[in-house]
Amino acid sequence: MVEPAIPLPQALAPAQFTHPQANRRTVLDGVHIGYHLRRGQRRTIGFSVGAEGLTVSAPRWTTLGEIDTALREKQRWIIAKLGEMRARHDKLEAARIDWREGASLPFLGEPVILLLDPRQRHGAGGAVLDTAVDALPDALAGIPRLTLHIGLPHTATPAQLRDTTQAWLMRQARRHFTQRLDHFAPQLGVRWQKLSLSSAGTRWGSASADGSIRLNWRLIHFRQPIIDYVVVHELAHLREMNHSPRFWQHVQDVLPDYAERRGELKDEALPGW
Repeated sequence: MVEPAIPLPQALAPAQFTHPQANRRTVLDGVHIGYHLRRGQRRTIGFSVGAEGLTVSAPRWTTLGEIDTALREKQRWIIAKLGEMRARHDKLEAARIDWREGASLPFLGEPVILLLDPRQRHGAGGAVLDTAVDALPDALAGIPRLTLHIGLPHTATPAQLRDTTQAWLMRQARRHFTQRLDHFAPQLGVRWQKLSLSSAGTRWGSASADGSIRLNWRLIHFRQPIIDYVVVHELAHLREMNHSPRFWQHVQDVLPDYAERRGELKDEALPGW
């Protein structure tokens, strides 16, 4: 007997989305939704779908019947957005790093295995990337080929492993981003003055008119083409401090496929820390 991929009760249960602050419930096209209803001084009913679920904002005088009608009118958009947010959440959870020896994390788009190596003496509590196994045959594609030897004892705590790995990644990010800025700046006819690393939750980078560039160090998890798109994007702002057609033309002059890279960046999921 072949067992179903999903337990039968779960497979037969209706889809559900519940906001943690849900104070109203509805069923749209067979989907059970618990949403957060907020009332305030506004003229129309508004809908927003975020990581927590659906929020409905309505004028104080709007009846519940009118809100239900508006929900049904927007049900296809609401269900699609809730599905997208759940898929993204599941992707993020699958990528969450388990801070222990043998855990894997992405570096420049390739998985790297963390290895505790007390003999390793690359500075106090440093780390060294072992690239000797890069010569492994392509037949092993999908199997992590790189190991990060971390100079910590086998009794190291998850927090110590995380902090040491982050410090190494940030050093690599600064070195790598500097190289890419130096590579692309002449192509755009600009000069950058200072690089700062950020940990912003919603921005990959920014540029100032004085030539200062800020890049999110977590970009180092991504593949080179995606990193290059962000680098070129910020350097182009030194030509145009806006997102006008002229700005995008500068980006396209250097990266003709920038739109594809931009789409890939939107689809990427950072590993959970």
